[in-house]
Amino acid sequence: MADQERWVFGYGSLMWRPGFAFAERVSAWLHGRRRAFCIYSVHHRGTPERKGLVLGLAAGGSVRGVAYRIAEADWPRTYAYLLEREQPTETYIEARAPVRLADGRRVTAVSFFSDTGHPQWAGALDLEAQARLIAGARGLSGPNVDYLRDLVDHLRAEGVRDHAMERLLEQVEHLEAGPPVILQAAG
Repeated sequence: MADQERWVFGYGSLMWRPGFAFAERVSAWLHGRRRAFCIYSVHHRGTPERKGLVLGLAAGGSVRGVAYRIAEADWPRTYAYLLEREQPTETYIEARAPVRLADGRRVTAVSFFSDTGHPQWAGALDLEAQARLIAGARGLSGPNVDYLRDLVDHLRAEGVRDHAMERLLEQVEHLEAGPPVILQAAG
């Protein structure tokens, strides 16, 4: 029965690197939430001394992502993995949310929404503030800009043009390139 199925909704790196077995992968939309760099990263893409930013699902809009159907036998292992992956600092709230699959089906999927009461909640930062935080930040999983670049590249591969994320990447790459170096001729 459809109501007994286990689904997971991914909107960031879960789209291209789920890390768990799945029975089905389908493009999906979640309404009422949007993809946003709204979580300070002090672990994977930053440090407590030099915070980066990672994605969250902030209120408003809609987001295209991927829904995975998980076989019942795989669910306990998948669920434990998701909690470990998505909750290292408990910055997200686990939710069961209605999503619409590309083929028209409607399912309920586990997802992780941004916890606006958590100290790592960055809120609605403007483009420049996001870019300044991402540029130069680095954590256990590498440079923050790599996470953003992976996102933009993989969204494009899925046929998704997220213009806000593309503009953010341009701004971060500009900041990371730094001011032009002017060489003076020797006397």
